[in-house]
Amino acid sequence: MNRIKVWPHLTIVAVVVALVAALATMWFLKHEQTASAEELPFAARIQRVDGEVALSNGSTSDDAQWVSATQNQPFSVGDRIYTRDNSRTSLAFTGRNFARLNPNTALDVVTLDDDRTQLALREGSAIFDVGYPGELFEVGTPYGAVNFDEPGLYNVGFDNDGNVLVSVLSGVAQIAGLAGSGQVSKGEILTLAGQAAAQVLLSKLNGDDAGYLVDDYYRYQYGNDYDGRYNNYDAYLNDPYYYDPYRRNQSYQYVSSIIPGISDLDYYGDWQNVDNYGYAWRPRVDSGWAPYSQGYWTNDYPYGATWVSSEPWGYAPYHYGRWANVGNQWYWVPDGVNSTPTYAPSLVAFVPLDSNQIGWVPLAPGEAYVPRYYDENWQPHYLTRADIVPAQLVNLAIPGAVTVVPIDAFGQVIDRRNVRRLDPQTFASVRPTLEPLLLTPLRNAVIHSAWGRGKIDLPPGIAKKLDERSAFFGDVPGKSKFRNDVARRLRVEAVADKGSKGKFKISDDGRGDRGEAARADAARQQEIRRLSDEAARGNREARQQARQLEQQQREQERAARRATEQPRGERVGNPGRQEIRQPARQERQEKVERKAAQQPQGVRIANPVRQRVERPQAPPQMQRHEMRQQSPGGAMKQERGQQQPSQPGGQGQGGGKGKGKGKP
Repeated sequence: MNRIKVWPHLTIVAVVVALVAALATMWFLKHEQTASAEELPFAARIQRVDGEVALSNGSTSDDAQWVSATQNQPFSVGDRIYTRDNSRTSLAFTGRNFARLNPNTALDVVTLDDDRTQLALREGSAIFDVGYPGELFEVGTPYGAVNFDEPGLYNVGFDNDGNVLVSVLSGVAQIAGLAGSGQVSKGEILTLAGQAAAQVLLSKLNGDDAGYLVDDYYRYQYGNDYDGRYNNYDAYLNDPYYYDPYRRNQSYQYVSSIIPGISDLDYYGDWQNVDNYGYAWRPRVDSGWAPYSQGYWTNDYPYGATWVSSEPWGYAPYHYGRWANVGNQWYWVPDGVNSTPTYAPSLVAFVPLDSNQIGWVPLAPGEAYVPRYYDENWQPHYLTRADIVPAQLVNLAIPGAVTVVPIDAFGQVIDRRNVRRLDPQTFASVRPTLEPLLLTPLRNAVIHSAWGRGKIDLPPGIAKKLDERSAFFGDVPGKSKFRNDVARRLRVEAVADKGSKGKFKISDDGRGDRGEAARADAARQQEIRRLSDEAARGNREARQQARQLEQQQREQERAARRATEQPRGERVGNPGRQEIRQPARQERQEKVERKAAQQPQGVRIANPVRQRVERPQAPPQMQRHEMRQQSPGGAMKQERGQQQPSQPGGQGQGGGKGKGKGKP
């Protein structure tokens, strides 16, 4: 009887244990998937390209190629960007944080997510427009880290001597340098001078130069609306947020400001309240247009097949949200301003027709996208359990929604002559997929062909400098399974490993001759950069003026070096006797010693030719009185009292080589 009663209890216990185990397994799997999804890095946008801009994808290879970057191309952690001669580019990290790279500038992406942005600047200069710093917005340089603590406009770059200049046009920057730390406020410029950044110069920004920097940036960044009001620096300081897109653009009411590219939507389209979808954005396009039909596909590690639009507004609507066709009009439906958006390389389903043709169709609102990443062998790893073969796609039934091209043309810029628009009935028996690398012809096109733009070779000297120069940060990111040890590959180090934890010892407080010289040098550097920018636009006169200023700077530097090499004393008078004319400090020291010599033990005898002190016989150690003259190489002794005979291999008093180097 007892055994019969025990069995039901054991059965219940076993069921409960199994249920708990199953729930624990499900929770573990869900937790693992969520953690992996959060580790997948964000992506940023190349929003404008002028000239030749090179991009190196953060692949698993240390020898990643440099290719030509284009407008709307995504970039992410581990990627490197370089602007060639006479070239500039504008970057959008979020909808509120931007950067403009000047010619011959290198920028690496170390960390990128919604609250943390870390960038390495090893060459050139850039303006950073920070609307929301988040938890951290940091630029690492070979001499230390620059943290943007407040919204503002910052210029960071190198001068001709390799020093790092940090100009705070508005906002506040914290500097963590190799020689200490400190703060730079609005209207100030900090120079980290010397290879060890041990010398720190702080001075006020010149108003005219600051006004030029602000005006030039806004003219480039907001050319469609900018009216030139910021060429006066005071006008900018009085109203620095006049052109802030977050305050001016309607799009920020409907889309999360984390998303890059939403600042362009107001200019190229309109927001409408669409039935069943709420507010959606409609681009101003020709009839017959369809999403994902103007641009090209590129293979971007670790995301895989990535869409790059050639339309000026074509970033946010192709990597976030969905597309709906209402009344024969296409509308982009975002996820919502209060949502946490997730970047996708493209939000389409691929439609295999045969071994020679491939098509794709935009996903509609409510249709699932499967987030994934690829390993070194281009094997997919899915971060959710959604089916990669959707049962039904709404937009397949919309005429012209599917873009079809030959497989061989898949990696090229879409040519309308190659595009086929098939009747929706053609796709009735086709099984679309969200995973393009499961399609054998398409996978071969991805892996065995060079997608994207043409290869670019950097100048050997620049390539070597970028590979060998370390960049220092306050906080070094850890390793990621998606990137091949970014900190090691990009030569990222922590300031704490080499730097001082103390405050900067500012060698110039902006007052006096040294302060004037520092301000003049900073102003000259800014003028050279301004003229260089003008020269990049083809202004020959500006190029000539920049060269003249550079020549003037080199001459002043040579004069300064010659001054530091001058001796403390200069030989004058009779070459046979060669007296030494001493500086004021040494003359004061001589006067003190002469007073000491006028003691009772000796009587001074006047001699119009030579003054000499006659003293009674004293112990040997008291027979000579020495005067030490300090020099960089040590101490130089000059005998006073009795004249000493010449020593073998040396000079006596009359012919001694008493000339030594010292500070001017």
